[in-house]
Amino acid sequence: MLIDLQGQIERITYNNEENGFTIAKVKVYGHRDLVTVVGNLLAPTPGEVIKMRGEWANHPKYGKQFKVVYYKSLVPASVYGIEKYLGSGLIKGIGPIIAKRIVNEFGEQTLDVIENDIEKLAQVEGIGKKRIQMVKKAWAEQKEIREVMLFLQTHGVSSGYATKIFKHYGNKSVQILKDNPYRLATDIFGIGFLTADRIAEKLGFPKDSELRAEAGILYILHQLADDGHTCYPYEKLIDKCQEILQIDQEVIIRAFSTVTADKRVVIEDLNEGIEEIKENNKAVYLTKFHFAETGIASRLKTLIHTPKSIRQIDSDKAIQWVQSQLAITLAERQVEAVKCAVKDKVIIITGGPGTGKTTIINAIIKIFAKIGVNMMLAAPTGRAAKRMSDATGHEAKTIHRMLEYSIKKGGFQKNEQNPLPCDLLIVDEASMIDTILMHHLLKATPSMSTFIVVGDVNQLPSVGAGNVLKDIIASGTVPVVELNEIFRQAKESLIIVNAHKINNGSLPSLKPSEQELNDFYFIEQEDPEEVLKIILELAKERIPNRFGLDAIDDIQVLTPMHKGIVGAENLNVELQKALNPAEDSVTWGGRNFRINDKVMQIKNNYERGVFNGDMGRIAKIDPDVQEVIITFDGMDVVYDYTDLDEIVLAYAVSVHKSQGSEYSAIVIPILIQHYVLLQRNLIYTGVTRGRKLVVMVGTRKALAIGVRNNKTQNRYTYLKRRLSLQLSGNCFVN
Repeated sequence: MLIDLQGQIERITYNNEENGFTIAKVKVYGHRDLVTVVGNLLAPTPGEVIKMRGEWANHPKYGKQFKVVYYKSLVPASVYGIEKYLGSGLIKGIGPIIAKRIVNEFGEQTLDVIENDIEKLAQVEGIGKKRIQMVKKAWAEQKEIREVMLFLQTHGVSSGYATKIFKHYGNKSVQILKDNPYRLATDIFGIGFLTADRIAEKLGFPKDSELRAEAGILYILHQLADDGHTCYPYEKLIDKCQEILQIDQEVIIRAFSTVTADKRVVIEDLNEGIEEIKENNKAVYLTKFHFAETGIASRLKTLIHTPKSIRQIDSDKAIQWVQSQLAITLAERQVEAVKCAVKDKVIIITGGPGTGKTTIINAIIKIFAKIGVNMMLAAPTGRAAKRMSDATGHEAKTIHRMLEYSIKKGGFQKNEQNPLPCDLLIVDEASMIDTILMHHLLKATPSMSTFIVVGDVNQLPSVGAGNVLKDIIASGTVPVVELNEIFRQAKESLIIVNAHKINNGSLPSLKPSEQELNDFYFIEQEDPEEVLKIILELAKERIPNRFGLDAIDDIQVLTPMHKGIVGAENLNVELQKALNPAEDSVTWGGRNFRINDKVMQIKNNYERGVFNGDMGRIAKIDPDVQEVIITFDGMDVVYDYTDLDEIVLAYAVSVHKSQGSEYSAIVIPILIQHYVLLQRNLIYTGVTRGRKLVVMVGTRKALAIGVRNNKTQNRYTYLKRRLSLQLSGNCFVN
């Protein structure tokens, strides 16, 4: 039987922001001891008075608990409660110290003063006009948020999402959810289709509603894009939609008609240029990917067929001159690369570590600088751009910064109408460039410019959708020079030698001799718990002590998986405990962040100027204003607590997220449990991230499985075929 209880929250034992599940200690009227309360509480706050309906239960381990079925938040009644309530961080601008001063000044009238005569707060030490305005705004928002939260609570929405929903829609939140809860999936980062679907069900939307089918199609296409596909076969997509949405095919087909008519998706007939017509040979794209993929093909065609602005150079003389300038002798393939760079408009240079890609870039820069060519250098990430600058002595920017993205001005400022001021553009780490970014880059490249693309095609493809570098190479439409000779100095590094062995399908050398530089180690261990212990020892003591490296800045753990004992999530929790036992912290979205933590941005945020994969360190946590300051490459970036779902701990990251970066030392767990993800290009990419030291911990069997597995996951794109159709007369592959 359900009963009613009322009490004041004393402390929060546990709160999961994702689903709202909370364990709290509550001072209940009529009970001498604090009552353990469990249930879904939205943004529970110490000092808050709540009226609960629920039932008593006996937990086998934790004893008597009150399980909440429904509750209502009331205004805190006591002076003590008011102080706890205000000092909890609920109201931006008031922390524990300021809360105590306010309550000392106004006592039981505190909330009435904030509600009706807020200017009186100026009487309190440390509160000026700016803070009063901050408190006034936050107090008003909290009242409205509470109303929205009450509505959301009854429809199964967690507290972590309530603030985001209110922040995006304001007072229209409830009405928008009633009209179309599926908007949440596309409008708000962090709220996907599954959450929106649960809310819609509570609101009474039928399973076969067209709104649900339309949102489901978009959700599935976005999921496929996250897996790297720019498009998906129409028939397969229909089947997948039926399987996931559990609705009739007729409803799905009608929804396809709507989202196509609304130009949210594009359905393209792929029979063009094929003699044998295949029925229903169609691909479905999210509109932005279709626009970008067709745009890449169109822009490359324009670049190739437009005369170059750079005057003709005698390549033989240029090669002879640059060799004397750099005091080197270029290898045969390097000579070929320089000749192509001088002769052609678009060129791709690919090769593994130690094959001289940087030497070629330097040679090309020197030749073109001699004749006064306007050059620009770019790379996809900040770390890659910095490495390019250091290696060449010329400024290199991230592609985003070079294209001058501005959220206030509506996107990239460099485009067809306002192209980049260059005659030569060199882009490094091109395997990381996804379809959308490559399209924006090509749009901004002047038609008369020479476009040189450098990258390692054997690495993992981009995190974003597409397989651009591989598709362009495979299309046979632009000159490609593959560097495959490892130079003498590089041969002294076991990291480089082993990387090439892995890429060729051979097992790496796991026992370096005394004559070889010990920069590659393999520690045999099959028990995941023991692997975890070894990784913690390596990061905290063994590597820093032996190699003089910083445990946080210089050492990076790379893992194939997110889940499991040696997955990124658990490794980050354990490494944080071992390497950064700082006390100042904030818990958000089920994750704890501490001062000095190494963190990674997991979403492009153009407004802040930080992008997916950027790494930083937490410099400050301010509970009064509910802000966290994170330093990225010397730049301080401010995050509101509600934006912390864009950040994850980065002591350990997936191999995919490490692309474009180099670290002094890397540690890679490799176990049979990783079977699904054990692929040659993943191991190769991971190993090539290490500059001075690579340590693998796991089993030889798992390593052998990965090295033998060269079946990379197929990505559905149509770029290769599109380029072949448009540029069929330009097959130059070397």
